[in-house]
Amino acid sequence: MSSAPPVIIPRWEYRTFGESFGEAEANIRSHGEAKARSSAETYIVSFDSPNNTKIRDGLMDIKKLENVNADTLEQWNPVLKSGFPLTREVLDQVCAAWGVTLPAPAREAWTLEEFLAEVVAPHARLRAIAVGKERFGLTVDGCIVELANLTFDGKPIRTAAVEHEDPALVIATVRKLGLDKFENTNYIKALKRFAAVPVA
Repeated sequence: MSSAPPVIIPRWEYRTFGESFGEAEANIRSHGEAKARSSAETYIVSFDSPNNTKIRDGLMDIKKLENVNADTLEQWNPVLKSGFPLTREVLDQVCAAWGVTLPAPAREAWTLEEFLAEVVAPHARLRAIAVGKERFGLTVDGCIVELANLTFDGKPIRTAAVEHEDPALVIATVRKLGLDKFENTNYIKALKRFAAVPVA
C-alpha cells in the first residue's frame, strides 16, 4: 500500500538583499551557530512573471507567489520539482510559471544543456542567471532564519531571510531581529534589478 504524498504548506517569507545588515545581523548571530550549506544554482528570470524558477541539484524547481499581505510578507508555494530530461508536459508547466509561450517544440524531451541553450537562451523574455550560495541557517522562535553570501553571475551580494508557515510569527521575528528596517525583496526582484529587467 503506497503512502500518501507529504502535504506541502506554503511558507511566508521576508527577505532582503545588501552588503551588510548591521545590528540585525548581529541579532541573528546571537541565536547560535548557524549550519552552513553551499550550492550552485541557475535562476531563470521571466520578464513577465514574479514566480521563482530555478535549477538546483539537477532539478527544475518552481515556487509560485501566492499572496502578499499587509506586512509585505510573501507566501511562496512549491509547485514543481522535476529532473532532466524535461518532458513536454513539464515544459508546459514551466512556461505557465514564466507567463510566456514558446514556438512549436522540436523535441519530446530536453536535457539540461538543451533546455538552457534551446529554450531559455533564444527567448527575448527570459534570462538565465548563475547564483552561487553559501547559506547559514538557524532557528529563531520557530522560524527558519538565514544569512547567505551570494554571487549573481559572479558579482557578490548578501541576503537575510525569515520563513515560516505562520505570517504572524514571521513578522514578529523580523521585527525582533531588526530586519524590518530593510526592504522586503524576493530573489526574482533582486535578480531583475541586477539584470536591469523591469520589475512589475
